Amino acid sequence: MRNSIQKIQNYKKEGKKITVLTAYDYSTAKYIDQAGVDIVLVGDSLAQVALGYDNTTDIGMDEMLVFTRAVSRAVEKALLVADMPFMSFQLDKIQTMKNACEFIKAGANAIKMEGCSDFVIDNIKHLVQNGVPVMGHLGFTPMSINSIGGHKIQGKDADRTIDLLKNALRLQNAGCFAIVLEMLPLQSSQFISQRLRIPTIGIGGGKFCDGQVLVSDDVLGKFDRYKPKFARQYSSLKDIIFNVAKAFCSDVEAGTFPSVKESFTLNNEEIEKLENYR
Repeated sequence: MRNSIQKIQNYKKEGKKITVLTAYDYSTAKYIDQAGVDIVLVGDSLAQVALGYDNTTDIGMDEMLVFTRAVSRAVEKALLVADMPFMSFQLDKIQTMKNACEFIKAGANAIKMEGCSDFVIDNIKHLVQNGVPVMGHLGFTPMSINSIGGHKIQGKDADRTIDLLKNALRLQNAGCFAIVLEMLPLQSSQFISQRLRIPTIGIGGGKFCDGQVLVSDDVLGKFDRYKPKFARQYSSLKDIIFNVAKAFCSDVEAGTFPSVKESFTLNNEEIEKLENYR
């Protein structure tokens, strides 16, 4: 049975930290889920780490849905959340609802939306009132990179931190069950987390958030276009993949792969027939 939203929210009351990792394919999602991650996020970060786009704004609904379906086939225990991509929820309520429901039909248990404009708040209320759980996202919001002017830390002083708290309370009141806080000073995220009923999930938000999320390709050391300051690399799949591919090429070129053990064979009678063929 998958984790419920109520269970995730109870973790905050119990003081249990919430673990979140992204996944974009069946096998990665399967092992992350088996490891006991609380939430698996099909993040729009896949635009860059899986599809090679420059920004998350480049990915669309059709692509996100393909990856959500793949991940949903693997996840059995974790709550599955899917990012709604750029311009899939900055729409009227009916179209936003239609797009959100596509993710639910694809296997997601909830969706995540960035920002808190009046327009977005109204759409969140409409979704929640109609049975679609929503996770919010504040701080650095990648979809707003053009207006923010780059990967910049948010909430860098008291006034801006208080503004973020006000926005977080708006998301909470709109019905969000949790909020991602991205790239905030740890004191700012602590200030916000302590004043919310719902959990905060930090990514570059420091240890005082109620949980933490990282991009799996950063954790695994697979994506090397850039390495965020806040990401901890636990392995180096990039090196493993490179070395394995190099060894494969070497074995094929040397004629040591495939071996007889790795091949199918005829029995001696059939081999003799071939040898006697004229």
